[in-house]
Amino acid sequence: MRFLLPLLLLLSAAMVLLPGCEPKEDIVTNDGSARLEFSLDTVKFDTVFVTVGTVSKRLWVYNRNPRAVRVSEISVQNQPGITYSLLVNGDAGNTARDVEIRGKDSLLVLVRATIDPTPNDLKPFRLIDDLHFRTNGNEQQVKILSYGQNAYFHTRDEITRNTLWKADKPHVIFDYALVDSAVTLTIEPGARIYAHAGAALLVGGQLLINPTYQPTGELKPDNRNFVRFQGDRREEQYANTPGQWAGVWFLSSSRNNVVRFAEIKNSAFGLLVINPRNLRPFPSVTVENATIQNISSAKQAFTNSGLTIGLEGAAILGLSGDFAVRNTLITNCEQYAVFGVQGGNYQFEYCTIANYTIQANRQTPTFLLADAIEVNGKARPAIAPRLTMRNSILWGNGREGEELAFVNGEQYASNISISTSVLRTKKYDNTGPLGQARNGNILNPLEGQTYLFRSTPYRPRGKAFDYQLDTLSPASNKAVALPGLTTDLLNHPRLSPPDIGAFERKNP
Repeated sequence: MRFLLPLLLLLSAAMVLLPGCEPKEDIVTNDGSARLEFSLDTVKFDTVFVTVGTVSKRLWVYNRNPRAVRVSEISVQNQPGITYSLLVNGDAGNTARDVEIRGKDSLLVLVRATIDPTPNDLKPFRLIDDLHFRTNGNEQQVKILSYGQNAYFHTRDEITRNTLWKADKPHVIFDYALVDSAVTLTIEPGARIYAHAGAALLVGGQLLINPTYQPTGELKPDNRNFVRFQGDRREEQYANTPGQWAGVWFLSSSRNNVVRFAEIKNSAFGLLVINPRNLRPFPSVTVENATIQNISSAKQAFTNSGLTIGLEGAAILGLSGDFAVRNTLITNCEQYAVFGVQGGNYQFEYCTIANYTIQANRQTPTFLLADAIEVNGKARPAIAPRLTMRNSILWGNGREGEELAFVNGEQYASNISISTSVLRTKKYDNTGPLGQARNGNILNPLEGQTYLFRSTPYRPRGKAFDYQLDTLSPASNKAVALPGLTTDLLNHPRLSPPDIGAFERKNP
């Protein structure tokens, strides 16, 4: 027994010294034939606004060899006009050295890019670089492809004189751009406005979007003259993600706003009037030939002069505001499409509110009017709203199958006029004071193989949803001609009799 302990120590030392006891995948090979493989042959950055860093792109580096390899250098050469940053094993820089990858293992490399302004480029410009890997004398490259875009940047920008936002370069908003109460911001045809996370366009004065634009013929949905608002994340996966920015907000001092031939998407609110003290005249917004889509359900608290109000996302939300909306499509709102509260006049003509919510299981009605709201936790004195809806579609896929709601509606039933419209409602399908089975309305019409629209999330055709009318849509030829509204959202002529909704179906 007295020899047992020395013998065990001797055997342990021998085991350490014996060759082959170290795991094979940890032994670094110097073999010149050992090469790396990559998850991508090109790291691609979508259009990047100059001076603004991109999100990180991922590149996986694979060591398919049974033994470990030591990558002596990972580097990217920063050429004039662009700066790259690598993140390898937690270390940032444009070069990483002596990075080991175990056998049959992988390494994650994160790449970011920041592009410098160029004086003359108004259109996106392309930059190509190489990400270099040197392993056992082998040189391997992965391409980096970046598109840069010059832009106008508005960071806490206070607009104190009449201003025109031109369409020659995109406009990017950080935090906010505020239009002073005494001035007008005009946005010309074709302008692109991108807002960073949480940013908003705040209008204390007047906003005029495409105020005088008159198309000369029929338009396509991607027509370049539409003014388009969205978040500044340009990657494909963010193309239709709600809640990326705050929206366009009209303050209590705002008057006579016009939003024409415009698209507003991917925000917390689309068009928001916030006038908690009911100051008169109410802020007013006219919306024509517009699309508002992909609006989130996040609830936000607003504090103004000691008043705190919680508001949930909506494409059109009026807190003591007036809206006149014509030839407009509203879709994919996680909460409300329209929410009008504490008074206000709401007019909808030839509108399609097709609230097929894709990302959320919506519990709320699409269209809600209320006479009061809680402020500082207490109900304010009620102010009855007014609604006129003509030749419009109010539809959606809400869980309860009810897309229309009037809070305390019996108190202001005489203020509500809905005619020649398609409605999804069971609560208001009777002949009581709020009943809508009259005035040419079509209630809950879908039966069997009857479809309202060409393509929806429940009946997709192709990659995009299409809320133009299906061939046998119950909304076809059921509208009543309205003076002055002779074309649809895409400037297609209205026929006789016209169709209900924002789109006039073009017969083959």
